[in-house]
Amino acid sequence: MLRFDYTHLSTDRVGSTHGLPLERIFAEYGARMETLVRELYASKDDVGGWKKWLNLGYDRALAESIQQYADRVRGQFTDLVVLGIGGSSLGGYALLKALLHPYWNNLPEARRQGLPRFHFVENVDGDQIHGLLDVLNLKTTLVNVISKSGTTAETMSAFMLLQARLIETFGSPEAARDHVVLTTDASSGILRQLANQHGYTAFEVPDDVGGRFSVFSAVGLLPAALCGVNIEEIQQGIRDLDAVLQNTDLRENPAAQNALFQYLFYQQGKPISVIMPYSYRLAAVSDWYVQLWAESLGKKMDRQGRVVHVGPTPVRAVGVTDQHSQVQLFNEGPFDKVFTFIQVETPEHTLTIPDAFPTVPDLAYLGNQSFHQLLNAEFESTRASLTKNMRPNATLTVPCVTPYYFGQLLYFLEVQTALAGALFQIDPFDQPGVELAKKYTYALMGRKGYEHLVEEARGGANIVTSAAV
Repeated sequence: MLRFDYTHLSTDRVGSTHGLPLERIFAEYGARMETLVRELYASKDDVGGWKKWLNLGYDRALAESIQQYADRVRGQFTDLVVLGIGGSSLGGYALLKALLHPYWNNLPEARRQGLPRFHFVENVDGDQIHGLLDVLNLKTTLVNVISKSGTTAETMSAFMLLQARLIETFGSPEAARDHVVLTTDASSGILRQLANQHGYTAFEVPDDVGGRFSVFSAVGLLPAALCGVNIEEIQQGIRDLDAVLQNTDLRENPAAQNALFQYLFYQQGKPISVIMPYSYRLAAVSDWYVQLWAESLGKKMDRQGRVVHVGPTPVRAVGVTDQHSQVQLFNEGPFDKVFTFIQVETPEHTLTIPDAFPTVPDLAYLGNQSFHQLLNAEFESTRASLTKNMRPNATLTVPCVTPYYFGQLLYFLEVQTALAGALFQIDPFDQPGVELAKKYTYALMGRKGYEHLVEEARGGANIVTSAAV
């Protein structure tokens, strides 16, 4: 099972000024966390509560329908293009980067066993999209469009371009139909209308599941299955961990523990939450976590309607790369951070460093040791240096990077985030701060009904003109 080690958060390890008195905290907060865990799981079926993501690991019918489609189209496509942004993109990308070969797209077709390369279009940079079109053969490409509403400007603009190119390639919308699969609302929205009108295959984004909590819906599971990932194992991992995370005893519930610790460090003046996987394959999990933490917990209003402007700031780091870029700041900069490491216990492959320079003492010590030994030594050294410098840190240990444990890792972080939101007394499932910028974009692009916002979006009388240098 996924393991959580909070030892290096304690006053015993990082001192009374920067650590937490863990035994006292368990005693003082046990009853409160018991209530919050009960409330979270008791409301997972509430209509309008945005907590149905808690059920996704149990939806075997969803996995079966996705797998049936993936099996049916296997071998038909050389490339999968996923159009989405934010929660419609980050989770699926992290999933494929973790569970496929690190250089999947470069493997010859025989090594991929008829499974497609994958490409995520998560921006509206024309250079990126133009470059992608340069390398795609649209005759053997499947486009997965992900948008619950079908009005996401970034996603739909890319779809409009690719749809036009597909029609140009095949001669008609009907001939191009099987090269598009949609992931959208079950009954409403523009993409659902297009599915009904044009006969596209379409999978559902469940009601009351927000984008950043949707990775275990068709949003993430469909691209995974299309590329050969065992999605039933993902669900099994979630179900097995869920039995642990429903435990109302704070001492036995690691997601409740880290939610509480992160909250208390924020109150202590440590508003920055650094996540640092020591794994190339899990590097994209950091990007997914940044959205999950920032969009869920950064809020102006609390549940009582009071202005609070609250929210810890997530920071992405990757070991060992960021030992040579950020760890100087982490060790000697402000005492405003709490760290969560992700360690992989057993690698998929063991690669040994040859004893290539036995007569060079400064290199010979590396010979005949594995790269995983070196990676673990780097991790333990970074953790030890942070601890010595009184920087609180915790570690999530993943036994190995498989669909089973990957599902557990992301589900752990989702539950942790929901419980942290309850501690901050804010709604972790809305994102009102994102909506205003969306409306300004609509106005500037000429969408009907938003004309009154054009001047405001352009800055109006408040616009500042920089002097020429």
